[in-house]
Amino acid sequence: MKEQQKNQYLILFDGVCNLCNSSVNFIIKHDKKNKFVFAPLQSDIAKIKAEGIGFDYSKMNSIILIIGGKAYSKSTAVLFISKNLSGLYPLFFCFIIIPRIIRDMIYDYIAKNRYKWFGKKEVCMIPTQELKSKFIS
Repeated sequence: MKEQQKNQYLILFDGVCNLCNSSVNFIIKHDKKNKFVFAPLQSDIAKIKAEGIGFDYSKMNSIILIIGGKAYSKSTAVLFISKNLSGLYPLFFCFIIIPRIIRDMIYDYIAKNRYKWFGKKEVCMIPTQELKSKFIS
């Protein structure tokens, strides 16, 4: 099993969600410092990592960002991801001042409709050969 390096942040994402897969591709494109690695929520590694940080794997249905032993979910994960991208995307981190309950309401609304709006795959995305190093298994 390829392990995540200490300086890398692990993103657990819904591997069958088209919106989530597009988001992963977007993050890879703007991850100039090579900070992020990925694993689909449907993978064994996601289950191991989730249990290791105290998340109930059976209830995981949102993006999870793991930095060291600390985990962020939903809107907070998205904002911490944006903070570490290249370009102007770190400016989105200023939305962290909005109470999490409000940010997560918006996140939950999009998450609830993501399959209807963006579609769903039958199987998790399979990374190309050049992107395989960005995924842990």
